[in-house]
Amino acid sequence: MEEILRMSNISKQFGEVFANKNVNLDIRKGEVHTLLGENGAGKSTLMNILIGLYQPSGGEIYLRGKKVSIDSPRTAVKLGIGMVHQHFMLVEAMTVFDNIILGVTHDKSFFINRDKLKKEILELSEKYGLDIELDKEITEISVGAQQRVEILKALYRGAELLVLDEPTAALTDIEVQGLFQIIHKLKEENKSVIFISHKMREVLEVSDRVTILRAGEAVCTLNRDETTGTELANLMIGREMTPSIYEKKDGAEESVLELKDVDYHKNNKHNGLNHVSLCVKKGEIVGIAGVDGNGQSQLAQVATGVLAPEDGSVILKSKKVTKFSPKAFIDAKVANIPEDRNKMGLVGNMSVEENLVLKATEDDRFSKGKGFFLKKKAIHEYALKLQKKNDIRCSSVMQEARNLSGGNQQKIILARELDENPDLMVAVHPTRGLDIGATGYVHDCMIEARDAGCGILLISADFDEILKLSDRIIVMFEGQVMGEYSGKNPPIEEISLAMAGKE
Repeated sequence: MEEILRMSNISKQFGEVFANKNVNLDIRKGEVHTLLGENGAGKSTLMNILIGLYQPSGGEIYLRGKKVSIDSPRTAVKLGIGMVHQHFMLVEAMTVFDNIILGVTHDKSFFINRDKLKKEILELSEKYGLDIELDKEITEISVGAQQRVEILKALYRGAELLVLDEPTAALTDIEVQGLFQIIHKLKEENKSVIFISHKMREVLEVSDRVTILRAGEAVCTLNRDETTGTELANLMIGREMTPSIYEKKDGAEESVLELKDVDYHKNNKHNGLNHVSLCVKKGEIVGIAGVDGNGQSQLAQVATGVLAPEDGSVILKSKKVTKFSPKAFIDAKVANIPEDRNKMGLVGNMSVEENLVLKATEDDRFSKGKGFFLKKKAIHEYALKLQKKNDIRCSSVMQEARNLSGGNQQKIILARELDENPDLMVAVHPTRGLDIGATGYVHDCMIEARDAGCGILLISADFDEILKLSDRIIVMFEGQVMGEYSGKNPPIEEISLAMAGKE
């Protein structure tokens, strides 16, 4: 197969730290080439060099056999390179159509011929099976549809090489299969795809070749049909991977959370709760199974005090909640791993140490006068202790949290939430976008907290994660509880039917 891209001995240094070190990568025309590696292995840095966001400290890039200098994203676009970032680069207040043509048109006329451009875009959309609604605002379409807009935007700009960074992280299983159909169509059209993922099942399904990065260096490149998931996992983490199997337990008699006939926008099937009743006992994990978008987000927000129910009761440790606010629930020893760690779990431009004490600034350990004067030395020492205990990999606890990998960002949240020994933890998609090693770490922390007596409400779109961790499983569909099942030998077919709304 013809080679379209070669990255030769690429290095990128930040201070004394190498994010990439002498990385070699070649991409062939019409192939899906997966970059596999732990969080912080250097995948995103390498791709940011490819699209001109970073300049390499050393090495060369060849495109179709010619050496190129990619000094900006605009240059990358001109060279036929497009990237769909994990966090989409869309203007939410604009329509799909306006996002696609933003900054580029295919004619030199003074006025934009919207009808002509819409026709071009729709033809391109149909060609690749992208199925978009051009006149909808970005806020009105699903995450899967937003991703298709990003892909179409790149193709409209002439991309021959498309980088997909963690493209399935926020998608439902149905949307993932739709994405794979699009990728196969791109291959048929001789487009090349660099696929970045942590999910081994997807890597094995969609890849032609796989390059493993570890600690900023390329370990090897393997043909998909000559390797296995176990071999790839072992190469990725640098040791033999032994999957954890967790013992299922019965919770104590004491409940840490009860919901009784809770309603919230109950007529809204996808963003509401309709007569939801459930309980979480001390020392158990209750998993909420269901296709994403069936009231799970609203359930999590009610259980953490962000939303007040319109009807029904919420009971924390035998006391009915009358005041709904995050602060009241924090004071009641409720911990939270939110569904979006960047928007809801961390303040990106604050340091690691500041994020670690974010919920405890009024604590006497860290301040005088209820947060008026911060004890910086005490905060720094506390942060160093948690960094070591939780293996948070950063250049310094003074480093901004947004510059860390997803796995290390999640470790900050876990460290902050679990160090206070909570009675209840609400964990929403706790391993979304994390690699195998970081996922195992999060799971171990949750089991350790459960065994210490914490009740955990686990909400995840990853059915395997629900089955692996849950002591009890509750299925939700269109804002309603469809059934409750034991986590020991759960009836998978019955649960799957309940997730589809069938009793």
